[in-house]
Amino acid sequence: MSERTQAQVKLDLDDIQRGVLSPRPTPYAATYILFRIDDRDHGRELMRRAGAVVTSAADTVSPLGETWVSVALTYHGLKALGVPRESLDTFAWEFRQGMAARANVLGDVGESSPATWEPPLGTPDVHVVLVALAPDSARLEAAVDRARPAYDALPGVTAIWRQNCHALPTETEPFGYRDGISHPAVEGSGIAGSNKLEVPLKAGEFVLGYPDELGGIQTLQPDVLGRNGTYVVFRKLHQRVALFRRYLRDNATGPEDEELLSAKIMGRWRSGAPLALCPLHDDPDLGADRYRNNTFLFEQDDPAGFTTPGGSHVRRGNPRDAAVAGVARLHRMIRRGTAYGPLLPEGVLEDDGADRGLMFAFVGAHLGRQFEFVQSEWMNNGVFFGAGDARDPVAGSADGSGDFTIPRRPVRRRLLSLPRFVVTRGGEYCFMPGLTALRWLGDLTD
Repeated sequence: MSERTQAQVKLDLDDIQRGVLSPRPTPYAATYILFRIDDRDHGRELMRRAGAVVTSAADTVSPLGETWVSVALTYHGLKALGVPRESLDTFAWEFRQGMAARANVLGDVGESSPATWEPPLGTPDVHVVLVALAPDSARLEAAVDRARPAYDALPGVTAIWRQNCHALPTETEPFGYRDGISHPAVEGSGIAGSNKLEVPLKAGEFVLGYPDELGGIQTLQPDVLGRNGTYVVFRKLHQRVALFRRYLRDNATGPEDEELLSAKIMGRWRSGAPLALCPLHDDPDLGADRYRNNTFLFEQDDPAGFTTPGGSHVRRGNPRDAAVAGVARLHRMIRRGTAYGPLLPEGVLEDDGADRGLMFAFVGAHLGRQFEFVQSEWMNNGVFFGAGDARDPVAGSADGSGDFTIPRRPVRRRLLSLPRFVVTRGGEYCFMPGLTALRWLGDLTD
């Protein structure tokens, strides 16, 4: 990757919601609360009150510590508030359609189709998404209590769904891998990225109102509505942990081979140590080292994928320096996953019927060339690295007929009949406004 001069960008951190840029603490608890607006005036009052409790990206040192609240709105929510048509029409067209309408593009078909989603996800009833996050459950409930006056005593605003989540001290997700490792550096944010080899990305890739990697500036009408806002994709993803474990066991020659297969599928060992840096065995110390566990490239050191398969989950999600993937910098997102539901006990191979998985949030200023491109072209297609229609082995929309290839000398290894390990339970495309925009929404009049 060639070096470039980093322009001096000054972000309005005090106007950007903290949930946009700040990495999450470890461990932490979180909750997602969805609201429906039945009365326009009460919805506007909710926006005014939210402006007083939402935490800004500049508020990193406060009595609340690593506790914050964020607020986002769906297209239906903006309509419910009475945002003028000339403003609504300036939002990204994918956002205006909504996630459910984009199901075929995203691979949300069959068991993951919107017809099977958990109500009210994907319906016009979802207007506002409130996310609260804190280091533990007690402080989380305190944060929710702090936010409660923003919607209490507003009969025209109804809480219609809630999902509690958690991040363990081990930082592992339900399949057992360390999660939340990769975080891009954003110019002007003051927050270091997790890969020292990656040049900071232009702020406009993640926040509206600033130049992006192509030199363009995403705006809305009026400018006050869009500036310092961003798009956020929320998805509830159910993980079939027992099925995943059985598939590994049935395709491995023994326990050591099972762990190797697991690492080849993910691109990392369960500890978080990347195959790129330790291809033959796990290294828990490396996996836990935030200064080393994400500092590597693919194309420069492993173009054929003999160390990290091209179809592995982490290489698909972020091909890094791979030219064949196009300009990867145009498709970078901020990804955050938070586990929900009880963990399946270690060694259990039969499904216990519990709902468990991840609540995922993807942050970016370009829904089409970021989230939707990655989902359709990298996760559910293999053309970009010469693998035809092969899908991501972990999160792809598998139907039991696909396979996964592990490059190996003298003969490659293939895993056949990949089942669907992750099922979409629902999701929403949202807009997370800046704090000034929240107040603007609250001050709307008919």
